[in-house]
Amino acid sequence: MRIGIIGAGALGRALAVRFVAAGEEVLLSDSRGPRSPRELADSIGPGLVPATVTEAAGAEIVVLAVPWRQLPEAVTAAGAYDWQERIVIDTTNPLGPPGFQVADLQGRPSSEVVAGLVAGARLVKAFNTLAPAVLAADPRTPAGRRVIFLSGNHPGANDRVAALVERVGWAAVDLGPLAAGGRLQQFPGGPLATLSLLLEP
Repeated sequence: MRIGIIGAGALGRALAVRFVAAGEEVLLSDSRGPRSPRELADSIGPGLVPATVTEAAGAEIVVLAVPWRQLPEAVTAAGAYDWQERIVIDTTNPLGPPGFQVADLQGRPSSEVVAGLVAGARLVKAFNTLAPAVLAADPRTPAGRRVIFLSGNHPGANDRVAALVERVGWAAVDLGPLAAGGRLQQFPGGPLATLSLLLEP
């Protein structure tokens, strides 16, 4: 399975490292083009392929790992006006400058806003509650496996992302639809945001 990651910042790179370590093929992209992630690709092996945003957006599973304010631009650069039921993983949190100001979502969960940008996609919220450094670390610890929360309105897509999470070594916890689960995960405000848990062996 090919995984496309749009965004080669700290979060995108952390996920790329973990996915490749689990044997997945990753297309890593950012707005500067495929030359930007090439150094990381050289360091972690052939499983990581530097790509354009359009190429990453064509993968079976696509990860949005860009800052909130850059989401519309990133989705436009992907050139996908109909995502044709591809799975899109939303890792974002509705924060931006100045001073990490919270975006006005008019009462909606942030992932419902993101879902409106990726028409036709099966959106799954995941990987937004932990810092990149935590995600980049080995998910298996002597005390247990790191927990990854996820939510989405399509049970089949949730199952696919949960299976990916488990293959990498994390422990998946499916919170159900975005209206409930997305609010639990959302940062700031959600009770699960920044909560780092381990599933005991």
